Amino acid sequence: MARTIAKDHEQKRIHILKSAARVFAEQGYDRASMSVLAKECGISKANIYHYYDSKDALLFDVLDSYLKMLRDRICSLDLSGLDAKSQLRTVLREILLAYQGADDEHRVQSTGMRALPEIQQKVLRGYQRDLVTQVSDVVAASAEGVLDNDPVRLRETTMSIFGMLNWYYMWQQSADTSARERYADLATDLVLGGVRGMSH
Repeated sequence: MARTIAKDHEQKRIHILKSAARVFAEQGYDRASMSVLAKECGISKANIYHYYDSKDALLFDVLDSYLKMLRDRICSLDLSGLDAKSQLRTVLREILLAYQGADDEHRVQSTGMRALPEIQQKVLRGYQRDLVTQVSDVVAASAEGVLDNDPVRLRETTMSIFGMLNWYYMWQQSADTSARERYADLATDLVLGGVRGMSH
């Protein structure tokens, strides 16, 4: 007989993921045990195994849920009707807003992915690749033809943007929505000013 899924199963799963991300971020994946994870979640070790049969499975769900959400949120933006600069500004704002409250997941993404099997890493890198492609396409459109025939420079510019955004939490941990939007606007101006200067 199939086990009945509790009505609050998804709510508890989300709680486990947030708690696990915090433990993985603070202690590192290698040092975190299922016992420590269960304690952080406020549940028994037996109960956490009801949701995940291994630490690997839990780590993958933390990253899969986070990166899929991020990819879907950014790639589903409706940019129609916006000029090129506004498109880039909108995308960068949305990325920083998506990062808000996800510092732990963000840290785990940069440090824990390599602990997973290659087949799972491939799935996660697919989400990252979709996100990078979205930003790259908007950058190219915003650059008014400057980078059309220079894929190397386009990639360098795109990854520089992620470099600016991805480490924002290190020195602005308590940044609210308006602060994030302001920094996204600054990043937009810096990128476009630099890219357009390449043509001179």
